[in-house]
Amino acid sequence: MEKKNSAVLVALILNKTQSEETQEHLDELAFLAETAGIITLDRFSQRLPNPDIRTFVGKGKLEEIKSFVFSKNANTIIFDDDLSPSQLRNIEKEFNPASREDHKVRVYDRSLLILDIFLMRAQTAQARTQVELAMNQYLLPRLTRLWTHLERQRGGTGTRGGSGEKEIETDRRVIKHEISLLKDELEKIDKQRKTQRKSRTNIVRVSLVGYTNVGKSTLMNLLSKSTVKAENKLFATVDSTVRKMVLEDIPFLLSDTVGFIRKLPHHLIESFKSTLDEVREADILLHVVDVAHPFHNNHIEVVNKTLAEIGAGNIPTILVLNKIDLLASQEEPIDLEELKGYYRQRGFERVVFISAEKKENIAVLKKELFDAVRQKHLMIYPNYVASREYILP
Repeated sequence: MEKKNSAVLVALILNKTQSEETQEHLDELAFLAETAGIITLDRFSQRLPNPDIRTFVGKGKLEEIKSFVFSKNANTIIFDDDLSPSQLRNIEKEFNPASREDHKVRVYDRSLLILDIFLMRAQTAQARTQVELAMNQYLLPRLTRLWTHLERQRGGTGTRGGSGEKEIETDRRVIKHEISLLKDELEKIDKQRKTQRKSRTNIVRVSLVGYTNVGKSTLMNLLSKSTVKAENKLFATVDSTVRKMVLEDIPFLLSDTVGFIRKLPHHLIESFKSTLDEVREADILLHVVDVAHPFHNNHIEVVNKTLAEIGAGNIPTILVLNKIDLLASQEEPIDLEELKGYYRQRGFERVVFISAEKKENIAVLKKELFDAVRQKHLMIYPNYVASREYILP
């Protein structure tokens, strides 16, 4: 997706959804768009009991959106939920009439936008293969004459000039072939990664998890003194990163991998399961949370649900409530001890408040981490005698 595209965002407020929650979802969608290099011109929402089976939003709302898009010459429309293949076709027809052949409007749903960002962010061969597989699986049932994503998938060769059903069928065969090749390639990479992980069975493994953009990579850099990419964008980290660490005299491995997000595309989760093995096979999880975010409890639920989906729901976890420096600037003071009790009642035995950016309470986190790592280390090496305790500075 080229930069400096302009878009409108569209979301539905369903029966059980609050308007404030929908606006927060649109805030996140706008952040996703910005990460992909898209400028948001306006937002549209509509309260409906269910999405319209033809065009997702109602006929009147669709006309309102079309009027704005055509008047502003926006070239992208992004929906906050997934569109069915028939909805996609119908919406593309509405926004690309024959009278406007000189100005095409591309239609995205949330999954496609996330897949595009992952494709931009992936650095390693494994991550790129995983994303390309997920993208092709997503594209296969959604091919239309207006589709432009195959240009990137084919390395810039582009689709052919003539349009029609024959071209779509040809594209469908190409995608099926690419899916088969990517699966074979991913299987080879997975075997190599499994061999690498087998060599780590006698060392404690700790994995950073959390919603996207909560400060995991910043914390990774702080704990391991590495230079993992950390920036204020969603999915700054796609590839998993592993560093060897030592606290006092106990070694362990610390890994950082992709952040989770609500409505994460199913194909992406499936394709990334081998990368998420770093999480699934961890002995301890550091669940990092942006505690200053107004919907951080929803983010915790999303992460817990995703962990359960990949088979990592029962791993011992330290809840790391990050960005406490931003809490201090809020109008109403927060009782941290009361908040800690709240999370302990919800199953988190170990709770730590930190600011990775300001380097606050990092020693307290290291103490909690050392205690958890030592406990697991003694299970691997029962005759081990620690040379010293971890003492807070």
